[in-house]
Amino acid sequence: ITAQQANSLKRSVQTEKNDTLRMAAYRSLGFYYQEAIPDSGLYFHEKHLALAKKLNMKLWLADAYSQTAFTLVAEGDLTKAYEYYTEAMKLASDEKNESDNWRPWTFSNSKNSHEARISILGMNNQMMGNLWGGLEEKEKQRSYYLEAVKLGESINNGKVQFVGYSSFSDILPPDSAILFRNKALKYANAAHFPRTGGSYFNQAGTYFNKKMLDSAFIFIRKAILINKKENMLGFLSISYARLSYYFSIQNQADSSLFYAKKSLELAQTTGSGYDLIRAYLRLSGAYELKGETDQALKFQKLTSKLIDSLYIVRITNLTKYQKLSFNEQLRLKKADEEKTAYANNLKTIGLLALLGGILLVTLILYRNNRQIQKVNTVLQEQKDKVETTLSQLKATQAQLIQSEKLASLGELTAGIAHEIQNPLNFVNNFSELSADLVRDLKEEMEKSIQDKEYIGELFDDLSQNQEKINHHGKRASSIVKGMLEHSRANTGVKELTDLNKLADEYLRLAYHGLRANDKDFNADFITDFDENLPKIEVIPQDIGRVLLNLINNAFYAVSEKSKQGIEGYRPMVTVSSRKLEKTIEIRVQDNGNGIPEAIKDKIFQPFFTTKPTGQGTGLGLSLAYDIVVKGHGGTLEVDSKEGVGTEFVICLPH
Repeated sequence: ITAQQANSLKRSVQTEKNDTLRMAAYRSLGFYYQEAIPDSGLYFHEKHLALAKKLNMKLWLADAYSQTAFTLVAEGDLTKAYEYYTEAMKLASDEKNESDNWRPWTFSNSKNSHEARISILGMNNQMMGNLWGGLEEKEKQRSYYLEAVKLGESINNGKVQFVGYSSFSDILPPDSAILFRNKALKYANAAHFPRTGGSYFNQAGTYFNKKMLDSAFIFIRKAILINKKENMLGFLSISYARLSYYFSIQNQADSSLFYAKKSLELAQTTGSGYDLIRAYLRLSGAYELKGETDQALKFQKLTSKLIDSLYIVRITNLTKYQKLSFNEQLRLKKADEEKTAYANNLKTIGLLALLGGILLVTLILYRNNRQIQKVNTVLQEQKDKVETTLSQLKATQAQLIQSEKLASLGELTAGIAHEIQNPLNFVNNFSELSADLVRDLKEEMEKSIQDKEYIGELFDDLSQNQEKINHHGKRASSIVKGMLEHSRANTGVKELTDLNKLADEYLRLAYHGLRANDKDFNADFITDFDENLPKIEVIPQDIGRVLLNLINNAFYAVSEKSKQGIEGYRPMVTVSSRKLEKTIEIRVQDNGNGIPEAIKDKIFQPFFTTKPTGQGTGLGLSLAYDIVVKGHGGTLEVDSKEGVGTEFVICLPH
């Protein structure tokens, strides 16, 4: 809005009796001032928040929390900002709040309340990313930026797409940053989103870093024009500072000094310490370029002094923010104090009852003392539980991980028990045949007239039987060896491994293991292995666990679907491999029920499971992901369509 419109809104909110219109006006005023004069922006957004609470309009309340948090960050109150962003996230994540449909186009340029909610959620993710970035939590910053981009793409909202891509580009290498920022500006222009001055400013900075001064000059001029128009005084101040830097590179001292002074004038208006630092630095550089060393030194000292003071403020803010994690302990402590006070009140009441008689007082005191002891005992136990919760959770997590490994071993053992029966049956059968052949041979040898040709045939049969017994004995030995390797502790040593053989073995062991546990289970399986697949260095026990988990999940999926009694349905699991340019790819595919789109992003999270209670720990896919990605530098991805089936793809470098 323009300055004239802002003044008009100020006058109207004093007389407007409609709370919803006053709330919308306060929101617009908050936006107008939040960049130029943050404390005024905070004032109007708090008015905006108060009315949203009063009216209980959920989407407006989510937006109010988010915008107020933005101004709180500018004011340095990171703890409260985090609390407000968290409240906004809860409200905007709840689909039920889409019933709040008053003026949804305020947030998404659409009359669709779903798009309004996703737009608020996307913008809040972007601002939460900014907060984590300021706290040097780069991974969390990246995660929130990516979520903002994803949400913007999901509703094709140019404003959210611009903000998400623009913020994400700020943490990318220069060449990638330029491409993403251009994409962001394209979205902004298509959506007629006005506040693009900051993105043009950052694009100019990237070109400066790449020594592309002509392009940098073009973008910094665009940034200045937009920031003037949008009353973005903070961005305008640092844009003038960057233009001053441009002229200093060109050895144009007068122009450099002129724009440095304009930068300082605006920084003094906004009161931003960081803007003042940039202005002081540019003034120091401009005066040095003009040969006025006294002035240059003056502003250099001002810079150092302000940096020291801001450092102290930053440390203070970070300390306050870190205290946020202790709020729960403080709440429990307060509850303890309230319970103790209650117990003491009971004791006081007992003492006052002395006026009613010695005997009655004695009984009441005895009763109260016993209650106090019980309360204190309970309080002490609760305190001990709070202090040990973290260590217990860590121990529980370790036990669950071990449980998952034991479950994997159990499934493998069941398959081995069935699989090993086949070679043992062959050994037993051929041993019995050999015994019969020996008797026949003995009888023939005892005859006076011997049939040498028949004796030769008997010896040949015995020799063949011994070869078969030896072959199947080695097969049984191999299966046992595989089981021992699977169960032993992981040494972390990689070995050259035939992945085709490994996948085929675990496919059959998984199938027979499930058959051993569930006699009604039945499914077809096929393999499609690349015969030219090279051996690669992996930890075979770990990759075996991954394959066993994925194949078991596939068999479970087709088994569940077959129980639905779908006519013509034939459960099928396919395991395939192929060699790509730089990776070996293994695919595990099933034609089960598939994974719902709403939970697809959660399946690799620890403790998340779609299986009924007691049938899964929720750690199998999480451990598989860690083994493939962190342990082997590969990738593990999933492609699933609900009602059609699921395919997991393992890619390992070679």
